[in-house]
Amino acid sequence: MSAPITFSGFNNIDFNTVLNALIAADSQPLTALPTQQSNVKAQSANFTTLATSLGTLAESAQNLGPTGQVTTLSATSSDPSSVAATIGSGAAAGQYAVVVNQLAKAQVTASASTAPDTTSTVVATGGSITIGGVAVTLSGAVTLQGLADAINKTTGITVNASVVQSGTNAFRLVLTGQQTGAANAFTIANALTGGTGVTFTDTNAKGISGDSPADNAQQATNADILVNNVEVVSASNTITSAIPGVSLSLEQQDPSSTITVTVASDGAALESSLQNFISAYNSLESFVTTQNTAAGNGDPTSIGRDPLFRSLQRQLAATLQASYGSATFQHLAEIGVEFTQTGTLQLNTAMFQNAIATNPSAVQSLVAGTGSAFDSLSSLIAEYTQGTGLISSEQQTLTNQSTALGTQITDMQNRLNIERATLQAEFTAADTAISTLQSQSTSLTSLGNSSSSGSLTANG
Repeated sequence: MSAPITFSGFNNIDFNTVLNALIAADSQPLTALPTQQSNVKAQSANFTTLATSLGTLAESAQNLGPTGQVTTLSATSSDPSSVAATIGSGAAAGQYAVVVNQLAKAQVTASASTAPDTTSTVVATGGSITIGGVAVTLSGAVTLQGLADAINKTTGITVNASVVQSGTNAFRLVLTGQQTGAANAFTIANALTGGTGVTFTDTNAKGISGDSPADNAQQATNADILVNNVEVVSASNTITSAIPGVSLSLEQQDPSSTITVTVASDGAALESSLQNFISAYNSLESFVTTQNTAAGNGDPTSIGRDPLFRSLQRQLAATLQASYGSATFQHLAEIGVEFTQTGTLQLNTAMFQNAIATNPSAVQSLVAGTGSAFDSLSSLIAEYTQGTGLISSEQQTLTNQSTALGTQITDMQNRLNIERATLQAEFTAADTAISTLQSQSTSLTSLGNSSSSGSLTANG
């Protein structure tokens, strides 16, 4: 605190008190501005909370809309260890008898020759080996492991090369096709030179290995199954064409065993997704209720009275209550997604399960796919939450207001500082002037007294 400014001869009045009173009176507008700025920042924070809640709601809606894997059917296998079944889109209820006659396999061909070790003995010093039409040319001496490495580094090669121990001091080069299926079989044309040599079985003595079953440790084969006694052949053990909308994963072959795959109505997954959505919506509704209550109580930090906020509430409710499509079920309430009297959502489980049992495809078309209820809801939320969406624009407006208030506060504080300095200088100058006048008055009084004394002496 600065030293008191006093006027000499005026009972030492502290004019800092006067100065502070003047500045305080002029600071009244400034006092309200920080509060306004704080309120604006709180409103922006509330919009951030709103955007976060909407993001959670959008995610749960997208799991039901066009990007979700919504199904009202399930696929089960009587022996998943032999044939596993996974439901997809376009499936239809039914029962299927599956017999796995043969699994799809990749060709495996091992060298007929062996090497006593993998990294010391030179098995070739030059030449080439052509595998599946791709030549691997050597530029120097290689061990068995070096040959495997050279094969694996070759661009376009369709096999994986490895070295396995087949006995005491006996190591073989093993070539394994990268893909299953008869079409992915490969042949070997061996033109390696030098070293101890690497050879492969050539049963038909045509100079080519791998073209006869006896040449290979495992022949490349297609999967061969019967589905309801209809043969299905596939190069892969994952078959998606045998049963509409169902993916079969073949694990074991057993021509003597019949495995039953059942596709039936099952709303468990959809019910779980709906419950997740309802939970996310009710969490948002709780925030909405809090903001509306605060606005009703006059809380300036609330966004309850914001037009954007109120418009969002109306649009969300309207979207969830709207009619969709032309199937049996056109409203979410018809499959058990209901509004309560307090504005929250709930799932009428009995109604939902009845809808699934009655017409599962109609339930699916209502909740999933382009133009469905949750697709429409996802699009609505995106209008508010995307990078240049409505909430972002609103927050930018609030940020601009906060910045403007900050500038206003700074400018006003600077003006008050200048005003204080000016008044303090004026008071100091006034004090100095009064002190000078008082000093002059004292001198004049002394001079007057001296003159009076001289006159009395002379007259005496």
